Amino acid sequence: MVIYLLKKSYRLKDLQEVDFKDLWGDHGIFTTMWIFGKPPRILFFKNHVKNLINSLQKYGIKSKSLNKDIIKIINKNLSRKVKYNHLLRVAVNRNIISISLRKRIGPKLDFDLKLISLKREKPQFKNLKYKKILKHLTKLDNSKSDIALISNKKLLETGTSNLLFIKDDKIYTPTKDYYEGNTLKFFKSKIKKLVKKDIFVKDLKNYDEILLVGSGKGIASVKTIKQIGWKRKNLKQFKVLSKYYNLIKNKCTPYRFY
Repeated sequence: MVIYLLKKSYRLKDLQEVDFKDLWGDHGIFTTMWIFGKPPRILFFKNHVKNLINSLQKYGIKSKSLNKDIIKIINKNLSRKVKYNHLLRVAVNRNIISISLRKRIGPKLDFDLKLISLKREKPQFKNLKYKKILKHLTKLDNSKSDIALISNKKLLETGTSNLLFIKDDKIYTPTKDYYEGNTLKFFKSKIKKLVKKDIFVKDLKNYDEILLVGSGKGIASVKTIKQIGWKRKNLKQFKVLSKYYNLIKNKCTPYRFY
């Protein structure tokens, strides 16, 4: 069960609070950030907001004060006095800015991936067309499982995260048709050579490790894909990348209340 600390919505035109709307299924964009600690820190905060604004502009949702308004709403709903370990979601359509804080549940090592034939609409954007994905995710314990989206027999991403595949210490990522999140971008800056490759279901048996990377999961190692009998062979690259992730997390500065 999802535990929320808050759920609020505001009119875009004047920032007046209205009844909460999650905006799922609407024409718009969202971003999800990890907020943690006291005072609060938000991992990759500037990148999240920058990507959100850029994507909204491409979706025809523009306002000279949009960046300032989003920051204003975030500031209004955060507290220096709360110890956080939550996911901060900001969603925007043509009329509404919605914000929510839900408890972050860390992934466990006995993690299973479920294969689903599904591709997001306009996957290069973190858009709000998520209802089909949410229908699957609500049935799972997200500390132990996620869905892998498959199109044309190729793995793309999960319902919450990007995917990395390891074979003989080489790290691969799918070629296209997925949203490249900030956590993946961070790891790309640390991995000497990240190879783009079509990842076919029939070839999964050849991979030693499968990793999920994203704001919600951080970094998670898949133990099994029970549908096809896949089991991880080791945790070698998971341990290496986890060290990078912990370093950037520890370097993250407290949130500035602008």
